[in-house]
Amino acid sequence: MNNKTGNFGELFTEAVKQTPNKIAVIDYEARLTYKELNERSNQVASFLQSLGVKKGDRVSLLLPNDFRFIEIIYGTMKLGAIPVPINIKLPPSIISYILEDSEATILFCHHSLLDVLHNLDLERKVNVIQIGGTQRKDIYYYDSLLGGYSTNFETEPVNDHDTCLLLYTSGSTGKPKGCLLTHGGQYWNAEALREVRELNSSERLLIFAPLYHANALVNIQSTLFAGGSVVILPKVDAAMIFEAIEREQVTFMTAVPAIYKMLLSYYRDNKGHNLSSLRFLLCGSSELAQEVVIELEKQFNVSVLESYGLTEGGPVVFSSRRTSQTGKRPFLEALPGVQVQIVDDEKPLATNKIGELWVKSPGVAKGYWKLPKVTAERFTDEGWLKTGDLARIDESGHAYIAGRKDDMISVGGENTYPKEVENVLLKHSSVRDVIVTAIPHHLKGQVPIAVVECRTGHSITEKELQDHFFEHGPVYAYPRHIFFLESLPLAGTGKVDKVLLKQYVDDQLKKIKEE
Repeated sequence: MNNKTGNFGELFTEAVKQTPNKIAVIDYEARLTYKELNERSNQVASFLQSLGVKKGDRVSLLLPNDFRFIEIIYGTMKLGAIPVPINIKLPPSIISYILEDSEATILFCHHSLLDVLHNLDLERKVNVIQIGGTQRKDIYYYDSLLGGYSTNFETEPVNDHDTCLLLYTSGSTGKPKGCLLTHGGQYWNAEALREVRELNSSERLLIFAPLYHANALVNIQSTLFAGGSVVILPKVDAAMIFEAIEREQVTFMTAVPAIYKMLLSYYRDNKGHNLSSLRFLLCGSSELAQEVVIELEKQFNVSVLESYGLTEGGPVVFSSRRTSQTGKRPFLEALPGVQVQIVDDEKPLATNKIGELWVKSPGVAKGYWKLPKVTAERFTDEGWLKTGDLARIDESGHAYIAGRKDDMISVGGENTYPKEVENVLLKHSSVRDVIVTAIPHHLKGQVPIAVVECRTGHSITEKELQDHFFEHGPVYAYPRHIFFLESLPLAGTGKVDKVLLKQYVDDQLKKIKEE
């Protein structure tokens, strides 16, 4: 750590000392130096303290991408309070649930989202602080009140295991769960990523992913920890992204595979941008196809790094390292300090065997907020996190993610992994993208089916693709049905929208049954 208090709100203390006038954060309406970011976060802490907020209290944020998001996060931490970023795309019922469950006493709310508050069903009083827009008389107005508070603040000392961040998971299988991340864990993750990615004070990170996502937060943290600069865009827009890279001399950015495919498509028709400042690209959430890696390296003259993580993991667990361009998908390696084991039936498996991935590190969450039973199911007494993901580790320690444990398909007793079926189908020259899932079968129990997105100008039949699978994959795992879409449906995160996909598959199966 680089401060005496152990408080993660001071992660950029060294940069404030060494380069106070260097730009730390840039967005569409502001450019903050490290000195200004530090002073404004101190003012946030002072303001919250004046409202009676103290160490351990929860402070929620309902904000789109905005420079004030960062100063509020770290100002809250400096007080020893716990920020609770909320996904702005959630329905009012889930936002209400998070506010009630977290017992937040404060809500920083962007002016564009104030109308959402009218649809919330809250039993507890929450003080609302408006961010931006025309000031409303009945609530606090952030932009006018901040200047009235001291730019000096004595940061609250904490220990490594104190909670510094409460992040709610997506809740795809039920209500969101609040994940308790610690000051020590966040310091460790920022330092480990700085080391593995060789980040330095010359870095300029471009962020257009929502700031309330763990992936965006951890990349901002590692960049500020290295003394670099963060460039924030309000949304995903190809023209805006390329203009920002050129204007702000961006050195790296992070995106999901679907966004990189979109950027490549745009760039083929708009090659006038100077991208010479770019050094490397980061990809998380799901792996990039090898051909996409090759094209990104070729078109943008960069290295491509991938990572694996989950909110409960701190979030990043595995990352590839910066290397020269190889034309191959980068290997995933455990971050320094991460212990890994592959487990089946609570017993460790040998090298190259697929099983559930368990991880242990300083960054692993303490557990879930107010959910002791679920915490006991996912976190062992020895500190292991059961990720719920399937993986294998080879002789060199490289990790290969096979998919979710819950997604494994048992075909007549043969364990079949959607990712492995997808990888076989992706070898066909006409397949651009594919998702494999399972349907019930009267004899086999379950069988795979596939939804395929073909390359532009290509076409292929179900039988041709099944024949391709018979040639390259195990017979028992072949997809019994293959459906074709112009493009796979995507959720707001850039990942495949599994709800829409299931609806589409159900409709197609119904048509087949009726024929």
